[in-house]
Amino acid sequence: MNRLIGEMPKIGIRPVIDGRLQGVRESLEVQTMNMAKAAAKLISENLRFPNGEKVECVIADRTIGGVAEAAMCADKFARAGVGVSLTVTPCWCYGTEVMDTDPLIPKAVWGFNGTERPGAVYLAAALAGYAQKGLPAFGIYGRDVQDSGDTSIPADVKEKVLQFAKAGLAVAQMRNKSYLSIGGMSMGIAGSYVDQEFFLDYLGMRTEVVDMSELVRRSERGIYDKEEFEKALAWVKKNCNEGEDPNKPEDRLSAERKAWEWEMVVKMTVIARDLMIGNPRLAEMGFGEEALGHNAIAGGFQGQRQWTDHLPNGDFMEAILNSSFDWNGIREAFVLATENDSLNGVAMLFGHLLTNTSQIFSDVRTYWSPEAVERVTGKKLTGKAADGIIHLINSGSTTLDATAKQQKDGQPAMKPFWKITENEAQACLDATDWPAADLGYFRGGGYSSHFNTDGEMPVTMSRVNLIKGIGPVLQIAEGWTIQLPKDVHDVLDVRTNPTWPTTWFAPRLTGKGAFNDVYNVMANWGANHGAISYGHIGADLISLAAMLRIPVCMHNVPEEKVFRPAVWNAFGMDKEGSDYRACDTYGPVYGKTK
Repeated sequence: MNRLIGEMPKIGIRPVIDGRLQGVRESLEVQTMNMAKAAAKLISENLRFPNGEKVECVIADRTIGGVAEAAMCADKFARAGVGVSLTVTPCWCYGTEVMDTDPLIPKAVWGFNGTERPGAVYLAAALAGYAQKGLPAFGIYGRDVQDSGDTSIPADVKEKVLQFAKAGLAVAQMRNKSYLSIGGMSMGIAGSYVDQEFFLDYLGMRTEVVDMSELVRRSERGIYDKEEFEKALAWVKKNCNEGEDPNKPEDRLSAERKAWEWEMVVKMTVIARDLMIGNPRLAEMGFGEEALGHNAIAGGFQGQRQWTDHLPNGDFMEAILNSSFDWNGIREAFVLATENDSLNGVAMLFGHLLTNTSQIFSDVRTYWSPEAVERVTGKKLTGKAADGIIHLINSGSTTLDATAKQQKDGQPAMKPFWKITENEAQACLDATDWPAADLGYFRGGGYSSHFNTDGEMPVTMSRVNLIKGIGPVLQIAEGWTIQLPKDVHDVLDVRTNPTWPTTWFAPRLTGKGAFNDVYNVMANWGANHGAISYGHIGADLISLAAMLRIPVCMHNVPEEKVFRPAVWNAFGMDKEGSDYRACDTYGPVYGKTK
């Protein structure tokens, strides 16, 4: 189900051809169109959107041999809702006459590597034309020569086509959607200052703002589906086990107050969802304006401190919305950042759009060296944790999927919602308890999720930061979640806050720069929060960042996996520096250049 307004973007396939009739073009028609069909088949069979819909490809009605046919294709794509463009050819074509010139659509060119016709020659000419016109395009060219009649797609070409397509679709899905800021700036956290120019210029997104008092208004005036609320509350009582109360006995809240708090946090969850995507049930109740929602593909809740000093915190709301299941069953996860850290919310959104999975929001809290762990626990770290670990922990937005109770190929995983079984969802709930809020942090009470990520999973931590004079930059750290022995975990965890969800993280080290050791990963991280996504998706994030003109200031992705527009090579031989120079030169896709 597409819960946002607007059709899902499609990928347009452009088969371009040598326009010379009377022998040349006719001999290439079938081969060229077959390339387009093969590319469409590859994409449609391998890619889905986060809502579960399959990605649809639109192929031009005819091969494109000149400007008139390029215009016909552009007209069809505009009417069909194409948001990403892939040009394919096995032969020479008339360079700029057949190119895609829409500046807002991510574009790539696949030139067939065959000796019979100069597909590679056209690829080089096309990329030169795109570079000269200021339209960055990705170049795709297979390593090995194929025969002209070979309709298979080599593995290296498949990888690049899918990497480009995933990143391009992420760009297209964000366009014209909203980030919903519920509240304002939390405790002076810079990321929770929602920079409207960044969202519009770089992501093509609106920023919608509502005061946190809207949750109170809707709660007190009954502007929510009361039948759903009762269903949700019954589900919570059955599935959300209350944990230990960490407060001193004399400070603990009464049973009556705690019962009211459970009701309040469930209402907050229903209301926040309605604010993001609307709810037609509200129109039936006479609340037509509230029924519309804000078409929010992501959002954030300020919470601290103006809300949490008086009312129950947003931890339950954030954790449940960010999970792949609730009282209505298994469904697509939402993206809701705690403390309204919109920049971490953007990183969560990137991960969600690239993987279709729910996202972990965490404080990048503590670096534990092997020596420090041994000193306080008497035990040595081993395996992927041997060089040290980072404690990822936060009271709010960590998805319950991060319990790692789902399975993929017999290993702990976080999966797209349509692959999650009822038993796996229940196992995630059973692995989580909900301690009463620490009243030192949250004077208004509430409940925080509590679990320990169980098992070793490949994950990628990322973060967007805004730097005055540069603009946005992206950080990436691939690594693994770590399952510590219980006695070691218990000693380390209690030193922070044992009532919050913990994920132990070991980044993959390269021996260079920020990834020389685990300490330097922590020391070079640009903010107090990180967004953690299942899988090693650093290469996909790099491609996406290049499309958005966001330079990457820190990553541990193998160089051979880095895939950016071909023109980036013209900005110097140092890859990081060329990325910065290219992003600065082209500027944000939807905004002004400097």
